This record gives sequence, structure tokens and C-alpha cells, in this order.
Amino acid sequence: MKFGIAIFPTDYAISMTELAPALEERGFESFWVAEHTHIPVEKPWPKDRVGGKLTERYWRVLDPFVALTAAATATSSLKVGTGICLLIERDPIVTAKSAASLDHISDGRFLFGIGGGWNRGEMANHGTRFETRWALLRERVEAIKEIWTRDEPEYHGRMVDFDPIMSWPKPVQKPHPPILLAGNGPNTLKRVVRYADGWMPNSGDYLSRIPELNRLAEEAARGPIPVTAYGSEGGGAAEIEQFQEAGIERVIYYVPPDGRDAALQKLEQYTELVRPYAETVSARAAT
Repeated sequence: MKFGIAIFPTDYAISMTELAPALEERGFESFWVAEHTHIPVEKPWPKDRVGGKLTERYWRVLDPFVALTAAATATSSLKVGTGICLLIERDPIVTAKSAASLDHISDGRFLFGIGGGWNRGEMANHGTRFETRWALLRERVEAIKEIWTRDEPEYHGRMVDFDPIMSWPKPVQKPHPPILLAGNGPNTLKRVVRYADGWMPNSGDYLSRIPELNRLAEEAARGPIPVTAYGSEGGGAAEIEQFQEAGIERVIYYVPPDGRDAALQKLEQYTELVRPYAETVSARAAT
């Protein structure tokens, strides 16, 4: 099984250029960062409330592509991923350029985790309607794939529309970096099968839905679709064994964004936890 580490890359967190090499040295497969462009001041927030408000990590995160570029340049084999990129709040042409540039700089180590978001006020400030965000997400994904894979791409959808353009660099990975769709809603699996390369659920009972995902993939003449358990609470060995039995490909654990010591301390706990289950965990972490 593959294991990764995620963080809200705040301006008060451990440096990305220190954390990423620490993961690589300990044999973790991947490094993931969260994204929020901002948080509206006067909006109801449906989750993660502390005293009625979100914790400040949500509005103090670095841009994910900047954070991951720093991580990529400080490592040589660690995969770097968005967990998640709020593509519903991003211009697809600009995002295609940012993601392809990161894949180029990292020599093909980028993983493109995306999602539909949950904060209505945040996306509204970007001109995105909550009710149509999934249709918008699909069109932007399709448009980005065109940009990544064609010399003169064009796209004509209901919400995304542009005539032939020229845009380089193209991603190192062919045909393009893996696209992992987050979420666990009633229509998520259909969306994964339609336009993603993997499923990245982070809440709810998703293990019981893996047979349904496999069935939908088979009906669509696709092979098995890998599943990444994102943001696990660190349920211990029993949880890992449950993931293994269910066929989970990758497990992602969060370390706190509250400074260097807190992140490294939690990282050591996860290193000890996953060592018996991952061939990639380096013996150097035990010395």
C-alpha cells in the first residue's frame, strides 16, 4: 500500500522545503496540500467549526501550486499532489498551465486532486454557482485535458468555451497527470468513471461503495479505478488492514499546520504506524 502526508500549507506551518524531504527520507510516496483562495467573513460555514468559526488554517494557506513547486524542487522522487484543487474557482487555461508547469518541474511527479468544494460564499466570490458547480467542474476538466494533450486545443461547452489556442509546456506524464476526484456524494462515482483517473473520498462510508465503483467502471469498459483514502484520522493498524482488505491503493494522513515541531512529531507517529504495511518506508527512519 502507498502512504502519503497532507497539510494545510499555512504561512505559519513548517516549511514545504523541510517537510517534503522529511517525507521522502521516510519513504512516503506522496505529499498533498489543501487549497482555499479565501474564506468569506460573514457566511455560514457548514463544517469544521471552532467556536462557530473555521480555524485560521483555511484562510492562511499558500497557493497550492507554489507550495508544491517548492516541495518538488526539494525532493527527487516524492509525488506532489493537490488535495484538493478547487478547480471550480479557477480559470481552466491558467490552471492547465500551472499544473503542466509543475509536472514539468517535478519531472512527472504531479497528482491532480480536484473537487467541487463546499463553501458557497467562497465560490460565489469567484462567480461560481453552488448548484451548477459539478457541471462546471466536468467542463473544466475536459478543457484542461484538451490543453494538455493537443497542439491546438479548443473546447466548446456550456460554461467553458474557447477557440483553438497554443499552450505549452505539456505535462511530462502521458497522456496527462492522474486526475483524482474527491467527494462521496450520490453521483460521485459516476463522475469518477466519466472523467477522472481515481477516486479520493475523505468522508462517509466509502469502503462499502468500492464494489459499486468497480461495477460502474466495468460497465464503462474501464479497468479498475484506484481509490485513495484522503485525510484519514489515523485509526491505527486495524484501519490500515481494513483499507487493505477493501483494496485501497493509497492512504493520506494529515500533519498539523501549526509549526515545525508539531508537524514533525506527528510525522514520526505516522512513520511508525505505516512501516509494517509499506515497502517504501525507508529503514533510515528507524536509525
